[in-house]
Amino acid sequence: MGALDRGARTILYSRLTRPISLPVKLQQFRASGKQAQLVSKYRLYINQFADLSQQESRTIKLAVKYLNKEGFEVFEGIGRYSAVGVLRNGPGKTVLLRADMDALPIQEETDVPYASQTRMIDVVDGQAKSVMHACGHDMYTTSLIAAASCLSAARADWLGTLICLFQPDEEVDILFAQHVWPLHAGSVSVLLGPVFSTVDNFRVRVFSEGGYTSRPDCCVDPTVLTSHMISVAVVTCGSIYGGSASNIIPGFVEFTLSVRSYKPDVCSRELEPIRRVMKTESEASGLPREPEIERTDEALPVINDHQLTSAREALSNTPSALIEDFPYLACDDIPYVYWTVGCIDHCTWDSAKSDNRLDTLPGLHSAKFLPSIDPTLQRGADLLSIAALTFLDTDVKW
Repeated sequence: MGALDRGARTILYSRLTRPISLPVKLQQFRASGKQAQLVSKYRLYINQFADLSQQESRTIKLAVKYLNKEGFEVFEGIGRYSAVGVLRNGPGKTVLLRADMDALPIQEETDVPYASQTRMIDVVDGQAKSVMHACGHDMYTTSLIAAASCLSAARADWLGTLICLFQPDEEVDILFAQHVWPLHAGSVSVLLGPVFSTVDNFRVRVFSEGGYTSRPDCCVDPTVLTSHMISVAVVTCGSIYGGSASNIIPGFVEFTLSVRSYKPDVCSRELEPIRRVMKTESEASGLPREPEIERTDEALPVINDHQLTSAREALSNTPSALIEDFPYLACDDIPYVYWTVGCIDHCTWDSAKSDNRLDTLPGLHSAKFLPSIDPTLQRGADLLSIAALTFLDTDVKW
C-alpha cells in the first residue's frame, strides 16, 4: 500500500499536534451537547462494569447497539468478543479507527462513585478476580464511539469507507489508534518511528531431583539456582513459582521472562545467549536435565509511518517499552499512525509538576489510575475524527 501521501501526512501532523480546529459540521454537532452527555454516560458505565480480556460481552453489546443506531453495518463474533462497524459512504479511501476494550484483573482503589464493581472468573487461571480499567481502555473505547457518532453526522461532507474497531475482510488504506497516557490532560504525543516495543515472553522450567530441606547437601535447590540465572541472564522476570512446603526442596521451579526491544530481530538474538547461560548453569550445578524454555507470546513493535513527518518536527517524548497488538492489523504494509493522549487532570498535573513529583502520579496498570474525563474523552474523539477526515475524500470546511 505504501507510505502516506506527503501532503496528507503534513496536514495530519499539524492537525493532531496543534490546538483542535474542527470542521464546521462537527463544531455544530458538538455544540448541540447531545454527544457529550451520551459519551460521558457510556464511559461511566464501561468503567463501572469493566470486562476482562476475552470476556468483553457487556462492552461489545454497548458498542454494537450504538453502531447500529448510527447506521453502521455491524459484524459481530470476530475473535469471539469483538465487533466491526463499517460505514460505506460512496467511493474513496478506507480508513480504520480502532480501540481496545479489555480491562485488567486489579482491584480499583480510586473511591469515585463510578469505580468498578466487577468481579469475574479469569479464564487464564480460573480464579475470581476484581476487574478495573487500569489502562484506560474505557476512555478510548468511548472516544471511538463518539468519533463514530461525529463522522456519521457529517457523512454528507465526506466520501469513502469508515471502519470502527477491527478489519472485516476489507482493504484498508490507513489505520489510526490512540492510547491515554499519564500526561497533562488533552496533550497529544505523535512520535516519529518507534512508539511501543516488540516483546518475546517465555516460560522457563528449571528441574531438580528435589529433596528434604534438612539435607540441602544431597540435592541442588532449583530456587537458588533460578535466582542466580535471573540475575545473570534475564532482561525482565515477571513471575517465579516453585515448591509447596517450607520443608521440601522442590523438583522444579518455573519462571517467566520478557525480552523487549524496538527492533524485532533483537529479541531473537538475545534469546540464544540467555539459553546458553541457563544451560551452562544447569550443567555446572549437576541438574538432571537442562531447563525447558517455551515461548508463550510475542508482539510486533508499534512504529509509526516513517514519512509521517520530518525528524525535526517530531515531538520530544521518548518511545515506551509497552506492547500493543495494533500492528497485526497493518498487513500488506498498510501505513498507520498511533498517538497518545494525556489524561491527568490539570490541577493534579500542575501541582505535581511544581512540587517535582510527577513520577509519583498513578500510571497505567495502577489500582489508583484515574483518567480525567474532561477534556480527555472529547480530545480523543476529536483526534480520531480529524485523522479520518484528513484521509477520506472530503469537502468539509475547517
